[in-house]
Formats: sequence, structure tokens, C-alpha cells
Amino acid sequence: MPVAQIPPPAASGPASPQPCILPTLSGEGYGTYRARAGPFVFSYLLNLLVGALLVLSGHLVFEHRQQIRQEVISLVADVSPYVLPASRSQSGGGGGGGDRDKLAASKGSPPKFASEQVTPPVVVVRDEAPKLIADPTVIGPPQIHLPQTGQMGDPLSNIIAPLSSGPGFGGGIGSGSGGGVGSGHGRGVGPGSGAGIGGGPYHVGGGVSAPHAIYAPDPEYSEEARKAKFQGTVVLWMVVAPDGLPHDVRVMRSAGMGLDERAIETVKTWRFDPARKDGQPVAVQISVEVSFRLY
Repeated sequence: MPVAQIPPPAASGPASPQPCILPTLSGEGYGTYRARAGPFVFSYLLNLLVGALLVLSGHLVFEHRQQIRQEVISLVADVSPYVLPASRSQSGGGGGGGDRDKLAASKGSPPKFASEQVTPPVVVVRDEAPKLIADPTVIGPPQIHLPQTGQMGDPLSNIIAPLSSGPGFGGGIGSGSGGGVGSGHGRGVGPGSGAGIGGGPYHVGGGVSAPHAIYAPDPEYSEEARKAKFQGTVVLWMVVAPDGLPHDVRVMRSAGMGLDERAIETVKTWRFDPARKDGQPVAVQISVEVSFRLY
């Protein structure tokens, strides 16, 4: 009976090739000229760095959003172009106006300065065909050129829209009176009065008289200073209003030991014959010394 023949085992050939990972990086299929891995690694790391910077910058903006917002607001609300340096011959200045609108004056640029005013500025033009055609101006040095942003309005206002000339009266723009721009009184720009660009109260000089105290009681000693037998002088800064009352009292030079507080309390009760300009009472800023002496 024939014996079944067992076929010999097949000779083992070369192993089948395994699929290559990232064939582009390893140069698979490029023939003689293989690709280099260096540029791929560099590109990968560069993209990783850019992504990390984007994430980090977004995180920093989110954490410091309040500081950034304050800086942007201060930049937008910067009014330094509207502030003039102090003058030795003139002081104070400013103006205001309005058209008795119910809304506050909208933000914008003031008109040009001129030596005389023919037409006061307005935001909302109610007379489309005026009998006298002239460029709106405010009173001030003509050589000063303020930045123009297009829309006319009050540069110190925070209202963008709706457009309004403001609740003031006498023509002009703002909450004051006089045909100017702002919260003051006159045909200038700002919170002062008269003309030009105002920054608030006047200084003594340049046609502005000094206020005179008509009621100025002496301050009482603090218990701490009395026990220590301390003597000193407190220098206070204040604004004397047209009605003769002191406002915004601040300490310029301190004496300590509770005397600063006693000086402020007492000076707030003082009464003045107000400063005057052209015969009219005006607000003026002054400094006073309050001395504490033991007798």
C-alpha cells in the first residue's frame, strides 16, 4: 500500500513590507532624493509656538480687561487738546449754551475760535434757511486750532447719540448759557465763564480781585495737639464761589495731630466777600493759612 507523501515545507521568503508611518516625513516614494525630517519638525514647533502665544494673549486680555477698558476710556475721553496753559494777564475763561433740549448735549468738536461771534454753534439746525449766513464760532484766540472730528458738539460730553444741543439756553451747545460750548457761561468753551477755554474757577489777578473774609472764626485745638503743646500752621486750598461760600476745601500742607481736620471744619463755616471780575462776582481759587498757637 503506497505511503502518502508529505509535501516539504515551503521555503521562507522575505517578510511582507510593513506600512510606513508618515511616508512624507520618511521620504517613502521619493526615489533617490529623500525628504528631510528637519523642516517638518521646525514647522510643527513653529505652529505650536504661535498657537500657545494666541492662547496666552487671549488669557491675558481676559484677566486684565478692566485695566484695558480704563486705558481705552481715558484715551477716548482725553481732553488735553482743549486745555490752555495758564496766562499771566488773563485767567479763567469758558462758556456754555444750549437750545433748551430735554437731552444732554451730544459729543463733538467745538467750532473755530474767532475774535468776534456772529453765529453761535448748534448741533441740531432748526432754521434751514437763515437770513444771515455765517460760520459758527466761539470767542477765543484765533491762532488756536482744536481737533475737528466732524460732528459739532460738546467735547466734554459722553453722549454720542441722539444729537442734541443741550438743555442750556442763549444759543450754543451745552448745559450753560451765553452762546458758547459747555457747562459754563459765556461764548467760549468749558466750565468757566467769559471766553476762551475754561477750566473752572478763576485765579486772582488779571482783572480778578481777591475775596475778603467777612466771617472767619478761629479753629479749636485738637485734644491731642493741646496735650502735646503742639503749635503749627495748616495751609488749605479752596474755591470761593460767587456767593461767598467756600467749596472743595483741601489740605495743601499738613500739620498733623488732628489739626488738619479742625482747620477744614472751621474754614467751611467762613464767609467771604467774593472775588469780582468786571464788577461781577466770580468763583476763584485761593490758599489760606490756618495757624494754631498756644497763648
